[in-house]
Amino acid sequence: MVTSRRAWQWVREPEVLVAFAALLGVVAGLVLAGVGQGTAANVVWGVVTGALLVPLTWSVIRTLLRRDVGVDAIALVAMAGALALQEFLAGAVVALMLAGGNALEAAAGRRARHDLEALVSRVPQWAMRRGPGGDFQRVPAGDVQPGDVLLVRAGEVVPVDGRVLDVPALLDESALTGEPLPVERMPGDSVRSGVANAAEAFELVATRPASESAYAAIVRLVEEAEGQRAPFERMADRYAALLLPVTLVVAGLAWALSGDPVRALAVLVVATPCPLILAAPIALVSGVSRAARKGVVLKGGTVVEQLARTSAVLLDKTGTLTTGQPRIQRIATASDARSDDVLRLAASLEQHSAHVVAGALVQAAHRDDLPLSLPSDVHQVHGQGIEGTIAGHRVTVGSAEWLRTNGIDPGSLLDQRHADGEDGRGLVMVGVDGAPAGMIVLADPIRPDARTMIERLHAAGVDEVAMATGDRRDVAEAVAADLGIDVVHAECSPEDKVAVVAAMREGEGRHRVAMVGDGINDAPALARADVGVAMSTPGATVASETADAVVMVDRVDGVADAIITSRRASAIARQSVVGGMLMSFVAMGFAAFGYLSPVAGALLQEGIDVIVILNALRALRA
Repeated sequence: MVTSRRAWQWVREPEVLVAFAALLGVVAGLVLAGVGQGTAANVVWGVVTGALLVPLTWSVIRTLLRRDVGVDAIALVAMAGALALQEFLAGAVVALMLAGGNALEAAAGRRARHDLEALVSRVPQWAMRRGPGGDFQRVPAGDVQPGDVLLVRAGEVVPVDGRVLDVPALLDESALTGEPLPVERMPGDSVRSGVANAAEAFELVATRPASESAYAAIVRLVEEAEGQRAPFERMADRYAALLLPVTLVVAGLAWALSGDPVRALAVLVVATPCPLILAAPIALVSGVSRAARKGVVLKGGTVVEQLARTSAVLLDKTGTLTTGQPRIQRIATASDARSDDVLRLAASLEQHSAHVVAGALVQAAHRDDLPLSLPSDVHQVHGQGIEGTIAGHRVTVGSAEWLRTNGIDPGSLLDQRHADGEDGRGLVMVGVDGAPAGMIVLADPIRPDARTMIERLHAAGVDEVAMATGDRRDVAEAVAADLGIDVVHAECSPEDKVAVVAAMREGEGRHRVAMVGDGINDAPALARADVGVAMSTPGATVASETADAVVMVDRVDGVADAIITSRRASAIARQSVVGGMLMSFVAMGFAAFGYLSPVAGALLQEGIDVIVILNALRALRA
């Protein structure tokens, strides 16, 4: 039923209805001509031609008023010439070709946008939220706030970003990542909105409101991608501006040398590639769709072209080349405290926090099978720390300054730091009942696919892969040496990153720069680059809104996927335009020398248009 419903919706599209009416008119005229009613047949064909000639004339006038010359002008001249020379069948075939090409282009565009539209159709509208009495109530997804506990039932789409609360969850993430197999998320693991529950119900603690969740950002990006017009399409219009005078000159010469105006009409008819020039945007939109299936949302064909011309890639480190998810490196304890107790108490308290470090502690506790307790009397100051009561003990977790604010001197713990750079890593101080209890040292590991991504970028023809980070130079250079990065810019502020992008674009190399980042501090550089690419990580909403492309999968190799896919789509677009134009020029030569009648020329051009549009759709495939 779903397939038939979609088919009926396609048939009702205006372009399809116009093409179907034109086809009926041509066939009806052929039937009339076959039974000896030539005059009636000419009337029918004339009506078909005139019916499409009126809106086409208005379209060409609007194009000319914008000081642009589209290829539709050739179709206008051909159809008007067919009526003037009483070549009614040729005019009707051109009209059919024009309508059929528009219908084919519309169908191809819908096919190419299918993967993006599938994302929008899954937008969650409702959520099951735990009420004050402990029961779950159905509320609009927009009413969910951070800290709310939600129930995600079997088969439901997760409405907001959050963390798994009670039992492991088996999730279908294919709509976001393209990964066909369900993924297991353990208690404490982060879950993005838009994924589907593939098993039993589980509870989720919301970490963002619906309006700021990952899926809402995807929908906004898709809506932006729908309305953009690529520079390559304007390049195709410039091809049309060249084709029109060439066509008129060839048609004029054919008429002058042969004395037969029908030859001129044949040239005009065979040079009417209206759907041909549409092959370029079809290929580019297909590239957008192909990238979406790889987990990268591109904001329209413009981005496809810009990525295809990228010669340098500038990468942020934290959250881009690294996971952005801190992991415990070691736990130092004070006096007689045990490391397991320090982690258990800290993780129990951090269950009430949406901070990325809190998630790391909770996950680590679950991995070690440590029993967590629910805290009470919780007080939190964003960016500093959290305190609360757990099993009768007052627990304080956060920075050294936070412990001092709460009357705890962490000096004995800070003295245990190693001299090998550990003071540059994340430190979480833990105090219990007014005394220091332990220090948790966190590190941000390099993404396992980062090296492969850089190798693929070099192999794809990217001249320079650089890194800009606010981290210390020794740490940055060690990461760069491990990954094969060409240039390192360390200890950068957001303003410094903007300056690095400007220098790469305007300096000696004059690169076309793609900047890749994940945080708020990367947003100015993303906006300054030729193409801004954001990693969709927790807290990356601002970066995603600023960027031209967003990697929705949890792997940096999506950057290479986006550039390689864009280069292939852009190459296919150019190939379709140039190849179709060359075929049209050859056909014009045959028509000029009298080897093609207007009707045969129209049918031949229709075949050329179909070939190049189908070629453009190759950009959908891997």
